[in-house]
Amino acid sequence: MTDNTARLDHVVLWVRDPVASARFYETAVGLEPVRLTEYTEGGAPFPSVRVSEDSVLDLMALDTAARMTMLPGAADSAGHPVNHVCLALPADRFDALRTRLEDLDVPVSDYSHDAFGARGSARRSFYFRDPDGNVVEARHYA
Repeated sequence: MTDNTARLDHVVLWVRDPVASARFYETAVGLEPVRLTEYTEGGAPFPSVRVSEDSVLDLMALDTAARMTMLPGAADSAGHPVNHVCLALPADRFDALRTRLEDLDVPVSDYSHDAFGARGSARRSFYFRDPDGNVVEARHYA
């Protein structure tokens, strides 16, 4: 059977202190930190907390907003509670989505490869905006 289910992979939350936020989500909410040690040692750009087997919340430091250059104006999301929402799709649906967006003249970013997500390293991903300007990332794993 083919898995045609879209899934929420991750949501990026702007936070003032990623370590304090990870500890809050662990202590108050009961979510397991992911890559917290790697982040504190400088080996990961942000920590996350696991929501489910296949989804996480990424805790992005607000002062990194200027480096959000995947789409023109993406850095302007600083101060908003959410930077972008990511949908993980099977490869065929990922390719079909990109084709539909291009056919509708919706601007899309270049592909990214091997980006970290809820299920490890994603093979490919790209970004686009919805009609309200919300940034959406689409990705697929192996």
